[in-house]
Amino acid sequence: MYKSIIKPILFQKNPEDAHHFTFNWIKRLFNLPVVNPIIKSMFSYDNAALERTVFGLKFSNPVGLAAGFDKDAKLIEEMAMLGFGFIEIGTLTPKPQEGNPLPRLFRLPEDEALINRMGFNNGGVDEAVKRLKNRNSSVIVGGNIGKNKVTANEDAVEDYLYCLEALHPYVDYFVVNVSSPNTPNLRDLQEKEPLKKLLTEIKKANDLKRKPKPILLKIAPDLTVGQLDDIVEIVLETKIDGVIATNTTIGRTELTTPQEKVAAIGAGGVSGKVLAKRSTEVIRYLAKRSNNAFPIIGVGGIFTAQDAIDKLEAGASLVQVYTGMIYEGPSMVKKIKKGLAEYLSRQ
Repeated sequence: MYKSIIKPILFQKNPEDAHHFTFNWIKRLFNLPVVNPIIKSMFSYDNAALERTVFGLKFSNPVGLAAGFDKDAKLIEEMAMLGFGFIEIGTLTPKPQEGNPLPRLFRLPEDEALINRMGFNNGGVDEAVKRLKNRNSSVIVGGNIGKNKVTANEDAVEDYLYCLEALHPYVDYFVVNVSSPNTPNLRDLQEKEPLKKLLTEIKKANDLKRKPKPILLKIAPDLTVGQLDDIVEIVLETKIDGVIATNTTIGRTELTTPQEKVAAIGAGGVSGKVLAKRSTEVIRYLAKRSNNAFPIIGVGGIFTAQDAIDKLEAGASLVQVYTGMIYEGPSMVKKIKKGLAEYLSRQ
C-alpha cells in the first residue's frame, strides 16, 4: 500500500512538507485505540536470533532508526511500534535553532537518494528532555548531540557538555556528531587534535556520573585512510564506546541523476543507495584496522536485508535506516528483521 498509494501522494509534496505531513498523521493515527493494536500486529516481528548486547545494552533487534527523523523526541512511542530495536533522536543542540533556509531537503528518485542541508534544525535539548521525561516505551533511545551554529569550534565542547548533562538521565547512549556537512566548520572537529580534546572532555564528564552511558562518535564517509587511522587511534585512546559509520556524503560522483539537476540543488549531504558501498567500506576498514576493538553501528544505503547483512559482515554490530524507509515504506523494517533472522540462524 505504501508504494502504490501513500508514496505517490507524499512525493507530490516537497520533501520537508511531506515529512511534517507524515509526522502529524503518525502522531494522530498510531495512538487511536482502534489503530494502535493493528499497527503493532502489522509491524511486529520478534525472534531470539535478533537479540544482541552491544556496549552493555540489550537490543531486541539490531535495526535502529537513524538520527534526523525524530529530531525532537516527539515520536518515540510511535516509531517503536514499527519494530525498531532502537531509536536515535537529534541532532540536538543547547539552544533552539531554525536550521538553514528553505528549501533544504531534496529527493533524487533516480538514485533513490536524498540531499539535505538541514543545519541541525531543532527545538533545543531542554524541550526534548520535557518529552523524554514522559516516555513510556522501553525501546532503547540514543541522544545525538551537536553544537549550535553560532558557537565557535573552540567553544564547542561546552555545547556538547550541556547536551550531555541535560539528556543523561533520559537516554541510553550518546552520539557525538561532528560529521554533518551542513553546519559551517563542524567537520573541522573531526581533525585529530580537536576531536581528541572534545571526546576526552565528554568522556570525563560522563565518567563522573553515577551510571555512565555509552559514548559513540558519528563520522563522515568522506574521510581519508589517514583520517580513519586517526579515528581508530582516538577511539582507543579516549576509550569511548564505539563509532557510527557513516553520516551523509558531500560526494556526487556516484549519482546518476542529471548533473544539472544536482548542481541546481547545491550544497548538502547525500544519503540513500549511493552511500551503501562507501559506508560499508568505512565499516570494514575500521573493524579490520582496530581488530574489532569497538562496536560499530552501520548506516548508509540500507534498503534490504542483504544491505544490512553486508554491514554486519563488514564488522557492524547494529544498523540504522532512514532514507530507505522514505522510498520503501515502514514495512521495510520488518522485512529486514526477517531476512536478518534467517541469515543469523544459518551462522
